[in-house]
Amino acid sequence: MVNRTEPAQLGQVVDEFAIDGDILDIRPYGDGHINVTYLVTADDARYILQRMNTDVFPDTASLMRNIELVTAFLHARGQETLELVPTKDGRDWVETDGGAFRVYRFIEGTMSYNLVDDARIFASAGAAFGAFQRTLADFDAAQLTETIAHFHDTPHRYADFRAAVDADPLGRADALRDEIAFYDARADDYGRIMAALADGSVPLRVTHNDTKLNNILMDAASGVPRAIIDLDTVMPGSMLFDFGDSIRFGASTGLEDEPDLDKVHFSLPLFRAYASGFLGEVGDTATPRELELLPEAAHLMTLECGMRFLGDYLLGDVYFATKYPEHNLVRAHTQMRLAREMEEQMPQMHAVIDEVMASRGGNGDVNDADDADDVDDAAGAGDAR
Repeated sequence: MVNRTEPAQLGQVVDEFAIDGDILDIRPYGDGHINVTYLVTADDARYILQRMNTDVFPDTASLMRNIELVTAFLHARGQETLELVPTKDGRDWVETDGGAFRVYRFIEGTMSYNLVDDARIFASAGAAFGAFQRTLADFDAAQLTETIAHFHDTPHRYADFRAAVDADPLGRADALRDEIAFYDARADDYGRIMAALADGSVPLRVTHNDTKLNNILMDAASGVPRAIIDLDTVMPGSMLFDFGDSIRFGASTGLEDEPDLDKVHFSLPLFRAYASGFLGEVGDTATPRELELLPEAAHLMTLECGMRFLGDYLLGDVYFATKYPEHNLVRAHTQMRLAREMEEQMPQMHAVIDEVMASRGGNGDVNDADDADDVDDAAGAGDAR
């Protein structure tokens, strides 16, 4: 019998899908911000039911096609990944009065992390996303649809941020002059990855675009990465987006919404661990320009995420789920702290990439004189789905 603490229509939705056995229970699951997720327990197996957020992803058909193409490609190459459960009439999702729904098979015997201080685990996370990139290197990313326009287009995100500052519907901007100035001071740096994509020095690839630690399922017994989940933002883009966002989230000593900034620092050892794991898998599929921009990518993704949090706070918290009135402001402050510390350690970050590549017989020195100037400029300047 379906758990009646949930809407009765969920049982009707699940009944649309080719579930093995009778449904015993449906209950809320996880702590995702975008979709609404339920754990479905049946006689013979468990499943994940999700009501997709059609406000964030209005083109459900394109989103699901992206997931179908990428998961089929990964399955064909022997890589464990999400498995869509079809409906009884062969569709991959259904749309009802209650929303758009899909079902995945539950991947048993796994766990995920929101925060780690163990370099070995973070290196494994890097290897997981590196393997994701390596396996999909031969996939034609042009087949995929951009389901959220300009998702990691940092100049576009900055334009959105400035629009939020100018609109200031709640009158919050005057108290945030320092925070706003922080992002304005770095505007000249925001276009680096997009410019490299445009000139072809950075290739268009399949990118996950939300490479947080908790989107990797680790084997609960061995700790070995098994599957990458949350594929809604799989789109054409740059490998640099995935690497940078992983560092932003995982090489921090504090949670993304840690209110005590004394607990929030950028960890160079964790950066080294992740880079070692990631590049050990990506190998020679990385171009010289991608290697050169890896440290900057971490900085840019941190700036981008922070300005998104701050912009949402200015607009009245209309995008990110919040638990208290200053939640998005707290998040913005953690990202500012990390970005400052990355700027201070940018030379060391570049040196780490050189050392990792040299240790595996790759390009030894991926930086040039311009990068040294860029580091000096960033240091002189002072001080984010």
